[in-house]
Amino acid sequence: MKGSIGRINEWFHRNGIFLKAFGVTFSSVVLVAVLITVSTLRLSIDYFMETFTITNERIVNQSKERFEYYSNVVLDTIYSTENNVRIKRAIIEEQASSVLHASAFYDVVNELEQIHARLQPESADLVLMGENGALYNMNYAYWPVSSGYLQGLDFTKQLSLNPGMIQYASIGPDEAGGERVIVAGKAFKERSSERIYAYIYIVIRESDIRRFYEGYTSEENIMLLMNRNGEILSSNRTDWIGDEDAAAAAIFGGEAGTSGNVPAATVKGQPYQLLYEYIPVLDIYLVNLVDRMSIASQLVNMQELVLIVAWIVLIATILSWLTTRHITLPLTRLVQQIDTLTRHHFKKPLKEEGGYESVQIARAFNNTLEELNQYIQVVVASQKKQKEAELQALQHQINPHFLYNTLTTVKFMVDKGDADKAIETIHALTGLLQNTLGDISETVTVEKELSYTRDYVLINQARYGDRIQVNYFIDEQCRNCLVPKLFLQPMIENAFFHGFNRKKAGYIQIMVYRTQQQLICEVADDGDGMDMEKGWTQHAQEGRKGLLKGIGIRNVQERIALMYGDGYGVAFDSAPGRGTKVKVTLPLLEAEPKQFQPEKT
Repeated sequence: MKGSIGRINEWFHRNGIFLKAFGVTFSSVVLVAVLITVSTLRLSIDYFMETFTITNERIVNQSKERFEYYSNVVLDTIYSTENNVRIKRAIIEEQASSVLHASAFYDVVNELEQIHARLQPESADLVLMGENGALYNMNYAYWPVSSGYLQGLDFTKQLSLNPGMIQYASIGPDEAGGERVIVAGKAFKERSSERIYAYIYIVIRESDIRRFYEGYTSEENIMLLMNRNGEILSSNRTDWIGDEDAAAAAIFGGEAGTSGNVPAATVKGQPYQLLYEYIPVLDIYLVNLVDRMSIASQLVNMQELVLIVAWIVLIATILSWLTTRHITLPLTRLVQQIDTLTRHHFKKPLKEEGGYESVQIARAFNNTLEELNQYIQVVVASQKKQKEAELQALQHQINPHFLYNTLTTVKFMVDKGDADKAIETIHALTGLLQNTLGDISETVTVEKELSYTRDYVLINQARYGDRIQVNYFIDEQCRNCLVPKLFLQPMIENAFFHGFNRKKAGYIQIMVYRTQQQLICEVADDGDGMDMEKGWTQHAQEGRKGLLKGIGIRNVQERIALMYGDGYGVAFDSAPGRGTKVKVTLPLLEAEPKQFQPEKT
């Protein structure tokens, strides 16, 4: 037993590097997988809910407009009935005979039918009750009530107390004998005697008023009408109708004319995102409830997501085990060889065996034993060169924003089916990258520099369209002249991204010509221009949208001064509204014939 434990401990001791590397790799894989999954899930749900909320706000506003339209129809109907002289006279005047009474009844019905025609598109009913109990119900099957029922209704009593006001009420199925209805009513009174001579009721069933918003609802997206007391008057959740929710009413605060968005509210004991709009004519709230949890569960299949993450972790674990073992096993053997060496006895070389890494380490170790001082000098020189190379690489690295935006543009072209333009853009990007990965300090011919420039212009026009046109005016005798590599690109970049912020279109002119001893390159645009008194440094620095990091106009000025001296460089000429011209003065140097290669087309 002790021997087994000892062998296990020895194995752990000998494979410590492997176990540590594998443990770190495995933990990193699991942590990264979990963090990416959780972050992606949260961002996806938040983005979807933000978009969903914006859409629902529009839906609530549209539904509110629909209710306001219905309210206007109700108001027009009530006032048309109240101001109808024939209806008023027929109800107030007592008829001496049954024939006159029938004639008066017919006049009222005839007038009400014409008025009721305004309500028919809304599927609403019109009921008029005279002071003597005479009842004129335009659609008895819609709301089968009697004059005795209406006279004993609490709503009628409220109308009589406030005869000058239009009031609304929700009457349940137990009271109306049918389904729940929303009733608008008003008591008509004579101005001279203040006597109430009739009551009007505009009735719409809850199922009909539900049609105003039901097309926008779902199981997770609930709409309801609620009064200030929290009573639910209408909803696509029919089992909620008639219930009261004090918690929801507390959100409104009893204040009329309010609206809002509550990200986390409790309604009927469940958490929802709550949007509400007050409808002043009806004195009710239109409420939209969004079940975030249900939407999130439908948006993401958690079982499938967990399964995918588990497979990724499992595969990554196996690969990391095999890779780590493959790397560390030769190193473990090498360590065992070093451990067996006598202290201060460096004449015995290590066996160069195992994998490539262990062989190289053993060989390096043996070389160190033989030529320690020489090796140190080489290492110091190598580290110095490496630092210089890293610094230069940081200055010349390709901007990831430029690559990302260009590749996104290519993807958009492919999605649109514009394969030819996408291929042309990819060719331009490929050529541009091939040239930018070289030594930035070298010189090229004007012909090659123009080739880089055309590729860069093509990519920018593919991204932003042809609103900025680029024209080339090149002296043919200048095409074989030598210029600093990529010195035109910052000028074009500056014109594209700073020259047309106010103006939306224009031209960029590129001119190259020679004098007796100088090569002149000008980049002019007819864009916004700038105030030279404020200096041009704010436009001369590198941008985040450009091709290269660290290669700005200021850098071009410094490179030219370093390469050719103080007699050459960059000059600006600009004014607001007049555009900008950048002039670069270089020495007139021509390439050897073998250096000149015509531009590929």
